[in-house]
Amino acid sequence: MWKILKIASAFIGIIVGAGFASGQEVLQYFTSFGYWGTAAAIVATALFAYLGMMLTMLGSRTAALSHKTVVYQISGRHIGVIVDYILIFTLFGVGVVMIAGAGSTLNQQFGLPPFVGSLIMTLLMGTTLMMRVQKVVGIIGSITPFLVLALALICIYSLTTMDRTFAELAPMAEAVPSTLPHWLVSAVNYVSFNIAVGAAMSLVMGGAEKDETIAKWGGFLGGLGIGILIMISHLAIFSQIDVVANFDLPLLKIIDGISPILAVAMSLVLFGMIFSTGASMFYAFVARFVEMRTPTGYRFSILTLVIGFIASFAGFTKLVAFFYPLIGYLGLFLVFALIFAPFKLKRDARLAAENK
Repeated sequence: MWKILKIASAFIGIIVGAGFASGQEVLQYFTSFGYWGTAAAIVATALFAYLGMMLTMLGSRTAALSHKTVVYQISGRHIGVIVDYILIFTLFGVGVVMIAGAGSTLNQQFGLPPFVGSLIMTLLMGTTLMMRVQKVVGIIGSITPFLVLALALICIYSLTTMDRTFAELAPMAEAVPSTLPHWLVSAVNYVSFNIAVGAAMSLVMGGAEKDETIAKWGGFLGGLGIGILIMISHLAIFSQIDVVANFDLPLLKIIDGISPILAVAMSLVLFGMIFSTGASMFYAFVARFVEMRTPTGYRFSILTLVIGFIASFAGFTKLVAFFYPLIGYLGLFLVFALIFAPFKLKRDARLAAENK
């Protein structure tokens, strides 16, 4: 059971980065649709649970060291090329967003110039890229419980202190700009984006677990946990939308109203979640091209992080608003491949048996 919880916690840590833990993703993808944002959260929960289970199971079954082998196996030679390059694009791009998010977090909470937080995050990620994958999974998973506790506290506070009814708040929520046209499209796009974000490292994580059953249930529980966290965050932001709509980090703004001391603690948790996602993105990105923990791997890691640090100056909110929906649409290739993966694998096994 402990191994299942460890994988589930790490899966949540991979997915939950700057955009989610700050509330910016939930605000744009769910709360901006008002009441329908709740329905979107339910749809997203079901999809996350199934797709998380498929990712870690496939990683374990193939003993994956990077996403490349699994992607081509479940997608075929032609679609596999598309999915492979989408994941490469996603890994680097989201890693850049995490670096930018670290700058925004320390800027909003402590007034530090954005580049300071970004530089600290880049250095921390660089240290992580020198470690073994099991160590990375342990570090990522250890941060998740703090986020769960923080979000539960924020939700309880938000619901018990809201000054208006949800009926009054709904028009304010729906006035928040969103690049998504419909709540159902938004839910599917969000899951697609996050699966594209988490797929590579989740496959590697599953590959480190020899017991396929443990890997499968770890992914399922992790996906279910993400859905529950989405719902908690959505209700918290929805109930305080009149206060937080215009902030880069709405959840941090809510907890600042509870206590400045708790806000400092939350900013550290947020910084940790940004680290967990960003480190996993760059780890999987580097592992796609070179063998980790080799001289070539170290040099490639340093070059990747330097380029990522420079690119992060584009700004956190702008990167989330533009980059995330784009990845969501591109990630649909991977989502469909994962949905049909069990059928394709059974067919391939049957054909292999017939040709013996």
